[in-house]
Amino acid sequence: MSAHRPAAPVLDTPRLRLRPFVESDWQAYAAMCGDAEVMRHIGTGVVQSKEDAWRSIAMFLGHWTLRGHGMYALERRDTGTLLGRVGFHEPAGWPGFELGWLLAREHWGHGYAREAAAAALRHAFDRMRRERVISLIRPDNTRSIAVAEAIGERLQGQVELLGSNALVYEALCR
Repeated sequence: MSAHRPAAPVLDTPRLRLRPFVESDWQAYAAMCGDAEVMRHIGTGVVQSKEDAWRSIAMFLGHWTLRGHGMYALERRDTGTLLGRVGFHEPAGWPGFELGWLLAREHWGHGYAREAAAAALRHAFDRMRRERVISLIRPDNTRSIAVAEAIGERLQGQVELLGSNALVYEALCR
């Protein structure tokens, strides 16, 4: 086991805060992950139970400890409302250092995913010194494709992921 990793840094944008998950996020996160439309393009496309959402939060926090990076809880700075998650995913055997995002349906269409993903991507290049970041997106997930393209990622190919195809969008440090 490697040395103790520092806590996740908090990233702020004009409207948003990217911060570590806390226990009080569980109910709102579980509601989001229980929405079939939200989860349609995530993982295997199946909704999560409340217990599965709890385990996901625990995995996100563990990812920070094991890898030194991970998923952030995404909240509005002015209200503290949990909007979703954004951040990095790179478990053992994963195709690369992935930037991903997921928002509760009622928060779609406000530019939050683009704003948060852009901040996370800048952090990956400027602070984490990453040379390459990918986003793995299901081919029919047009909303996420639009976010990836808006932050400067470009389609590089596809991979099989969790039993189906995923497009590989990529951004390289300039």
